[in-house]
Amino acid sequence: MRDFSTIAYLREGNPRQREAYKIMTDLKIMDLLAPFHPVLAGTIPLGIDLPASDLDIICEVYDHGKFQRDVQLMFGRYEDFRCKSKTVNGMMRTVANFAAGGFPFEIFGQSVPVTGQNAYKHMVVEHRILEMAGPAGPREIRKRRRQGMKTEPAFADWLGLPGDPYAALLELYDWEDRRLAEFVSRGGMHDQ
Repeated sequence: MRDFSTIAYLREGNPRQREAYKIMTDLKIMDLLAPFHPVLAGTIPLGIDLPASDLDIICEVYDHGKFQRDVQLMFGRYEDFRCKSKTVNGMMRTVANFAAGGFPFEIFGQSVPVTGQNAYKHMVVEHRILEMAGPAGPREIRKRRRQGMKTEPAFADWLGLPGDPYAALLELYDWEDRRLAEFVSRGGMHDQ
């Protein structure tokens, strides 16, 4: 499986991934955010992004006031910068947005290790599914995303997953590779 703890894999990726690597390296964004254990999540690492897709960086944050101040100092000079904290489902989160180098950025901080955050788990299971699906997988997801679907609903629709697409994909995260590969090769729930 790909090592998502670093952005090195972007260097060898598609043109958009290489552009993302360059701007993130030029900005030293991962170095600046290092105290918060940053991980690039979302669609760009998976190669299923659309032209307007942002660079989603998830962070482990326990002092949201300090994180807001730090992010303001690091990135406040960039276009469209904004940062706010709020509590969702009993958990504090901070989100900062800005634009630089032709990319919109979103930095998300939550008091959970990044590998335990839903954005990370979604990305990992989606990566596994795409690897198992072959070329049809990314094509089908991009098609649905161009029709206006968000990423997780696009996966759920393609695989025929019932109910809440976010919860359904989190359930697949815990599946062993063999079980997941069989599910994907059968066309998900469509052939059940």
